[in-house]
Amino acid sequence: MDRLFADTYAIIEILKGNENYRRYRDIKLITTDFNILELSYALIRYYSKSKALEIISDVRDNIEVTDVNDSDFVESSEFRIKSNREGKKLSLIDCLGYIVAKRLKIKFLTGDKEFRDLEGVEFVK
Repeated sequence: MDRLFADTYAIIEILKGNENYRRYRDIKLITTDFNILELSYALIRYYSKSKALEIISDVRDNIEVTDVNDSDFVESSEFRIKSNREGKKLSLIDCLGYIVAKRLKIKFLTGDKEFRDLEGVEFVK
């Protein structure tokens, strides 16, 4: 396991210093700009604008931000519809990250309980 897709939950837990995420600090992490948007929202609720920008800059220096494509958008939308029908409550951004991880053939790192039993997920609380 040399690369993982980090969802926003995982990025926040790493930033908070959650001991359960310590081992992922030395693994190449990948995310999307949409996860950076979610992270920005979380940060601005607790920090000043300048501190949030500083943290985001540090995250971008340490996590690869990958592009998404139209096929990712369509597949993640289908995945969310299917998951909602099964009673799961997944955000569009989480669905997009999961689909991008599958396309990249890497595991999806998250602590979101809705992903706990899905294939290709590295679930860490």
